[in-house]
Amino acid sequence: MHIDVAVFVDYTDWERQKWHSWLQQHPEALKISMGANCDTRYQRAGDLIRHIFVAEKRAVDGLCYRPLMNPDGIPNDDVEAMFTFGQRSREDLNNFVASLPERDWDTMKDLQFPGGVLRATPKKIIAHVLTHEMRHWGQLAMLSRQNGFKGEFHDLLFSPILGGELRREPVKVSN
Repeated sequence: MHIDVAVFVDYTDWERQKWHSWLQQHPEALKISMGANCDTRYQRAGDLIRHIFVAEKRAVDGLCYRPLMNPDGIPNDDVEAMFTFGQRSREDLNNFVASLPERDWDTMKDLQFPGGVLRATPKKIIAHVLTHEMRHWGQLAMLSRQNGFKGEFHDLLFSPILGGELRREPVKVSN
């Protein structure tokens, strides 16, 4: 079975748009605590969102053998600044995916990150970047609900990606 990486790029683009719009209406949500047992690098929701975009940028920079960027200049409390940076990181990812020859997707590469060096294929690294983002948006959705913010459906199933539609109508369920 083969599912094109573009499906998950499109889905995470849609997800980003939804979160961007929602956070424009609720910028105070950036201050939601990640909880008592959080990773000390990501103590607030804004830290987690910045991390999503920085991880993508660092992965692509690593795959392109560029130096790792320092995220300190990206504010964790400014919706527009973070999502503008996220748009640039997504453009880098799209350019990398479009330019990588098919034969190189399964070629092992050394990827530097702050914790060391990982040896993996671009296919695995890009798959990780996209699933990493999906998991963190899910965390943010749960944290937002737990802190009194109402959200919408964010599932791939309810998105416009791959077609389909959700109709709200009564459905009989059998026992």
